[in-house]
Amino acid sequence: MTASTFADWQQRARELTIESRAFIEGQYVPAAAGATFECISPIDGRVLAQVASCDQADADRAVAVARRTFEAGAWSRMAPAKRKAVMIRFAELIEAHRDELALLETLDMGKPISDARGVDIPGSARAIRWSGEAIDKVYDEVAATPHDQLGLVTREPVGVVAAIVPWNFPLMMACWKLGPALATGNSVVLKPSEKSPLTAIRVAQLAIDAGIPAGVLNVLPGYGHTVGKALALHMDVDTLVFTGSTRVAKQLMIYAGESNMKRVWLEAGGKSPNIVCADAPDLEAAAKSAAGAIAFNQGEVCTAGSRLLVERSIKDRFLPMVVEALKGWKPGNPLDPATNVGALVDTQQLETVLGYIDAGRSEGAQVLAGGGRTLQETGGYYVEPTIFDGVSNAMKIAREEIFGPVLSVIAFDDLDEAIRIANDTPYGLAAAVWTANLSKAHRAARALRAGSVWVNQYDGGDMTAPFGGFKQSGNGRDKSLHAFDKYTELKATWIQL
Repeated sequence: MTASTFADWQQRARELTIESRAFIEGQYVPAAAGATFECISPIDGRVLAQVASCDQADADRAVAVARRTFEAGAWSRMAPAKRKAVMIRFAELIEAHRDELALLETLDMGKPISDARGVDIPGSARAIRWSGEAIDKVYDEVAATPHDQLGLVTREPVGVVAAIVPWNFPLMMACWKLGPALATGNSVVLKPSEKSPLTAIRVAQLAIDAGIPAGVLNVLPGYGHTVGKALALHMDVDTLVFTGSTRVAKQLMIYAGESNMKRVWLEAGGKSPNIVCADAPDLEAAAKSAAGAIAFNQGEVCTAGSRLLVERSIKDRFLPMVVEALKGWKPGNPLDPATNVGALVDTQQLETVLGYIDAGRSEGAQVLAGGGRTLQETGGYYVEPTIFDGVSNAMKIAREEIFGPVLSVIAFDDLDEAIRIANDTPYGLAAAVWTANLSKAHRAARALRAGSVWVNQYDGGDMTAPFGGFKQSGNGRDKSLHAFDKYTELKATWIQL
């Protein structure tokens, strides 16, 4: 029976068995050096497990296994329709273990159990299923050739893929990459964040149970500067895919150039503008959306609407609506299904977010709501959702990615100014505009330098639309058929008849 109350989830947390080893060639194994690190729950600061801390030796072994498995062809040369059936079974097993995986996600990362169970785990299964269902419907090409020649354009799997994924949506971000990477026939070495490795470790066994051959999916928990760096520099990794900070993304590009020129696909940071025009069709809806865009997942979202641009003529009327809407987003114990704001992932992120709040105050911005740590008696890492008014786009809180529930409000006089402010950032991941004017909406969507633009909503889209950024938000695209490009090579075959 599905647990549904706070007490139910607490009991299940006490009874949960946590797997914390690496997964190589279909088996759970300790790190080669025997090293571990503490996996600490941000809910209350307690140690959940000692997790295998992999390094160069583990990377070498996992990549060798992945290469050998790929070359053997049991998966890479399997008929697409058969791979599809296995992928769908994999998705079904993720759904069948929904409560277990959601609980691991919440304990490990601090997100509300209602979000882990209602958003993350279903979204993970959907990503695997969608890619699996698509793979036998992607056709190759026949070139336009003279009558005595035949030109074929075919796609082949790249080979060994190293996937480095973030801590904020641990399993879903992994599945956005595992879906197309596995469906196209590659072998994968997955490195989850050391801040939230538990669901990736667990789901590896589900892949085996679904029928994915041993060695096709390997999971190496550990630190970025050890096993992550080893994978990025590895001469036998063909493609590196990454979601995380812009700073780390730049370093991974350097590693790729220093090694074998592996393909590198990066989804990095964001400082997304949420533009509310005076002619927005529903200011109440816009205010509720603005609150959710910064408070959901504790603001630990790369597309968080962290810059709220409000037309000056409605600012005095609109901001109180946002403040009121944010009152509905209150930190609490993530195991309580009524909680909608959980804990920040660790003490480092807590200190980072509080540091930005201090910087906002010192730069002269005014706190309209929140502004401090809360629930300290729990031992966990909680921050009140915070709104700053009187922000200029030159301030630190408006220019740097905070990755916490901190909203900067910036006024503008007309759409042209709003677009200038919105685009005045090194990032270009997402943006939103609220207007009832169809022409204005189209003009804004074209002018905004962002990979996703939402009109009269925030964070729209599904698996059918690509996700990724412009500028220093990276070059990769997850979701949609466009994601398959990252995991395949194009081959031209020219035949004289």
